[in-house]
Amino acid sequence: MFTGLVADLGEVRRVERSGEGTRLTVASELAGELSVDVMNETLRMSSLAEVLAGAAVNLELSLQLSDRLGGHIVQGHVDGVGTISEVRPDGFSRRVTIDAPAELMRYLAFKGSIAVNGISLTVAEVGERSFTVSLIPETLERTNLGQADPGATVNLEVDVVAKYVERLIAG
Repeated sequence: MFTGLVADLGEVRRVERSGEGTRLTVASELAGELSVDVMNETLRMSSLAEVLAGAAVNLELSLQLSDRLGGHIVQGHVDGVGTISEVRPDGFSRRVTIDAPAELMRYLAFKGSIAVNGISLTVAEVGERSFTVSLIPETLERTNLGQADPGATVNLEVDVVAKYVERLIAG
């Protein structure tokens, strides 16, 4: 489990693809160099199928029971991908609008939580097929969303509590 508070920004150094999955070698100031195995299910559900050497990736250590929960509960399971449709300045922050699949939009609520590329964010606006988040300078500087432009694909994880509530109501 995670909080969605990114600890470091890493860079993909090497991508090794095979029919069995993909291995990424990532380097960062805090983590040094590490290799990550990405299984086919993750490649089907996320933007990692398209990742190339040189790409920026967000890094976060898993949550320990003694840690402060500063973001929201993030499992690290990508529910689907979205596409950034608009990026616009808003004072010292930046508003980013993301087009998302209809099956994920039902879990979004104004001022609710969503993880975008693993980053815990608050939903600032909800439309029929898109939502908007506001990024503070810290998020712009420390995560790969600071480099994201319209057309970029992002990983989305909706709030797990919303999924459980839906399941319980459905019976």
